[in-house]
Amino acid sequence: MLHAVSSLFLAGTVSVGVFIGVLVGAIVAVGAACFFVGILLYKKSTEKKVGEVNQRIKVMLEEAENEAKAFKKEAILEAKEQDLKLRNEFERESKEKKLELQKAEQRLLQKEDNLDKKEDALQRKTDSLEQQKKNLAAQEGEIKKMQEKVNHQHDLMVQELEKVAQLTREEAKKQLTENILDETRHDVALQVRTIEQEAKDEADMNAKKIISLAIQRCASDHASEITVSVVPLPNDDMKARIIGREGRNIRALENATGIELIIDDTPEVVILSGFDPVRREVARIALERLISDGRIHPARIEETVEKVKKELDQQIKENGEAAMFEVGIFGLHPEIIKLLGRLKYRTSYGQNVYKHSIEVAQLAGMMAAELGLDVNLAKRAGLLHDIGKAVDHEQEGTHIQIGADIAKKYKESNNVINAIMAHHGDVEPKTVEAVLVQAADAISGARPGARRETSTNYVKRLEQLESIASSFKGVDKSYAIQAGREVRVIVKPEQIDDAQTLFLAKDIAKKIEQELEYPGQIKVNVIREFRSVEYAK
Repeated sequence: MLHAVSSLFLAGTVSVGVFIGVLVGAIVAVGAACFFVGILLYKKSTEKKVGEVNQRIKVMLEEAENEAKAFKKEAILEAKEQDLKLRNEFERESKEKKLELQKAEQRLLQKEDNLDKKEDALQRKTDSLEQQKKNLAAQEGEIKKMQEKVNHQHDLMVQELEKVAQLTREEAKKQLTENILDETRHDVALQVRTIEQEAKDEADMNAKKIISLAIQRCASDHASEITVSVVPLPNDDMKARIIGREGRNIRALENATGIELIIDDTPEVVILSGFDPVRREVARIALERLISDGRIHPARIEETVEKVKKELDQQIKENGEAAMFEVGIFGLHPEIIKLLGRLKYRTSYGQNVYKHSIEVAQLAGMMAAELGLDVNLAKRAGLLHDIGKAVDHEQEGTHIQIGADIAKKYKESNNVINAIMAHHGDVEPKTVEAVLVQAADAISGARPGARRETSTNYVKRLEQLESIASSFKGVDKSYAIQAGREVRVIVKPEQIDDAQTLFLAKDIAKKIEQELEYPGQIKVNVIREFRSVEYAK
């Protein structure tokens, strides 16, 4: 039975295996059929797409072919048009060149005709010159014979003259040359003196006319102005308050302003001492305000001084602008305007430099207008000619060099710089306007009462003036007169004649200009007097 069961189990197992195998085979067959059907469907779809692509390619090829044909036609038409255009241009240029060649040919033919005519004329002239040359050669021969004859007669005459005069030819020539030179010098000196006197008279008349007109039109009040650094006090008790306890007030004021206060026995007066005129003005105004206010202590002093400085800076700027507007010039640099304003607190020999600069500008401008010159340049140079004096106490050098440096720094023109440097004769003036600034400066400074000069410098200048005049040969005596504005030179009549006095006066004036500094101008008057004295006995 066990065997039967085992056989039945084995039989069942075999049947299941067969069934499974048949089932797997069926599944594989169905999968293969589906795969085949999928491939067929994909092939048909692909063939359809390929057909559509081919159809599109065919259409595109046809369109491209049509476009190529159209482009080819257009290119052919354009080529034909360009060819026609080039042919026309070539024909036109050919015609023009042909006409030019014909004209050039005609000109060449005309030139050949002209050359032939000129050649004929030249040949005729050559023949004429040859004939004249032959005639000249014959005349030269005759002249040479006559010259030899005249020279022989001249030698005989010279020999006779040497015997009679007892002088050789060279000695006679030298003596004659010296006599002619002396007479010529004398005649030339007389003529130069006459011409120069006439020109001088006319120039003096015109110059006086122009200067007088300018002075009349600029007749400003020009009294001598002195910057007085003195502050009046209401009473002597105020001195103690200014000094303060242990001198703290006066030290605070001196430190804040940079100015020395001198409090001495002079009743009701405090003296301010310092080189800077602007600082001195700050100290004066501040001290006056402190005295008026009555509150004098270090803090109040510093506050008042600072406030006065700001006010004075603004006032300086306004002063510069006022000067610029009064003269009538514009376009100055702001720093130059401030320097102009500072000149109001600067004096030179007692003359206020601010007013002096305005007056020089006005005088120079008026004279330039009378002469038809650049009025604006003359006024500008006149206003700025002493600008260096605004800071000459702070910088080294003369006010002329400082002023020229300031003008260069702030881009003033070369003509203005030259006028500044030349207004005292340090350099040669390059323009007539610079000469007018010199004259205007001399006029403004030479007015009566305009400037003061120390007696020591005045006497020294007079002595130097007389010494220069006496240094020339033939001068007997010299005298400085009219406050040094004229020097009279008396010459020795046996050494200097009338004609030589002209040259002597010029030489003395030139040496004075080179060696002496002086305001205005100096007249050199050379006097020659010959006296013959005899006594009847």
